Amino acid sequence: MGEQTNLRLVLTGLLLAILMAAMDNTIVATALGSILADLGGVESYVWITSAYAVAVLAGMPIFGKLSDMYGRKRFFVFGLTIFLIGSALCGIAESVPQLAVYRAIQGIGGGALLPIAFTIVFDVFPPEKRGKMTGLLGAVFGASSVLGPLLGAFITDTISWHWVFYVNVPIGIASLVLILRFYKETRQHAKLKIDWLGAFTLVTAIVSLMFGLELGGKEFAWASWQSISLFSIFIVFFIVFLWAETKASEPIISFWMFKNRLFASSQVLAFIYGATFVGLTIFIPIFVQAVYGGSATNAGIILMPMLLGSVVGSAFAGFAQSKMTYRKIMVISVVVYAIGMIFMSTITPDTSRLLLTIYMILVGLGVGFSFSLLPSASVHKMDYRHRGSANSTNSFFRSLGLALGITIFGSLQTKLLTNEITTKLGASGNQAASTIDNLQTVFQPEQRAQIPSNILEVIVNAMSNSISATFLWSLIPIAIAVVAVYFMGNEKLEVSKNAPANEPLQD
Repeated sequence: MGEQTNLRLVLTGLLLAILMAAMDNTIVATALGSILADLGGVESYVWITSAYAVAVLAGMPIFGKLSDMYGRKRFFVFGLTIFLIGSALCGIAESVPQLAVYRAIQGIGGGALLPIAFTIVFDVFPPEKRGKMTGLLGAVFGASSVLGPLLGAFITDTISWHWVFYVNVPIGIASLVLILRFYKETRQHAKLKIDWLGAFTLVTAIVSLMFGLELGGKEFAWASWQSISLFSIFIVFFIVFLWAETKASEPIISFWMFKNRLFASSQVLAFIYGATFVGLTIFIPIFVQAVYGGSATNAGIILMPMLLGSVVGSAFAGFAQSKMTYRKIMVISVVVYAIGMIFMSTITPDTSRLLLTIYMILVGLGVGFSFSLLPSASVHKMDYRHRGSANSTNSFFRSLGLALGITIFGSLQTKLLTNEITTKLGASGNQAASTIDNLQTVFQPEQRAQIPSNILEVIVNAMSNSISATFLWSLIPIAIAVVAVYFMGNEKLEVSKNAPANEPLQD
């Protein structure tokens, strides 16, 4: 079998793993209602999604660094194996606490898969093909956020929620076979000291931050001792982590990388794009169902235009990397994204579905550039032994932005919605409180029809105004992204037919 065929099979294995790991949270979110109906434990549902997210976020920098030190293949295979074990266990879970533990096991595996997959592409493909390949991986990564809800709803409705997890097993096994059989990597490795203090303090800090964000304002008040304790633990351990990284011979996150303008700007952009894009995936389906009153309850179908835009954007950025500088490509990205978001901030109950579709295509196109370009920019001119760490840092910042974006923009939209409903129904405080407590009825056609027209009008307008205002507020971080793009410099993907593709690990 020829080398080109081997590379295609390796790429197929990577694509399967990325699709599986990246869409895991969104596919599970769609099945959450059925899971809770079967297992109970409604009061603890947050742990089902947060356990996975926390484990992924904490593991990314660690596995990225370990892959630099001891090789990509072993940690990619390890991550894939752990992910499959976690998926199988999730399918047989008999309680919410048990499912949360199994989701954390899944997350440990996912934390290894996402960053290492992108890094392997840079190791095995020659420079002239890297842009195209990262464009393809980026398109799959972007598509996963929209395909997850679509697949989750289909599986839950036609089979059962258990298969939301079981479906990972055949996909993962196929990926595992392809990588084990066709990915060739040197057996040499660097015998370096592992930064245990950095790993421990980073995991503790991230776990505390994520649980503080997940539980704050929901399980506990923001000013409660529980919330304050979690954020205090985050601050203390993060400071210790920063100190530990300055002393470690092989730190988990190498701060010298941030002296490079292209690398530093790419991390800022990953964070901002992650934080703002997640709001679109959450609020657009809510707008369509609550404001339009449409029967489409499947987020995957609603978001399909944005999916198509992101796939096109990712593919274009991948192809353009060898012809244009990273900065020029990101200028196009941030301008298109900002224009799309400005349009999204104008949506009202009178906005036609056609216009909303056009706006969604624009924002999807703008965000799509980042899926393939930012990982590429992060490892630009990096030695083999630093690529894993650089790529995992980029994945880490995007995931951190996503987590913070959900909390910040979600809280903002809820506050705006509550304030408007309370103000509009201020003459009847009990009526306002009752309306706010039963907002879910607006998503259910049968119950929606029973809402008095004057009350329904208030809800629809409040929902529309709160969502459009949230999109308007998101222009602030996008404006910061414009500044970050300026500082990227004039670097571009260097194509040299003579450049080696797969560099060996060095002792």
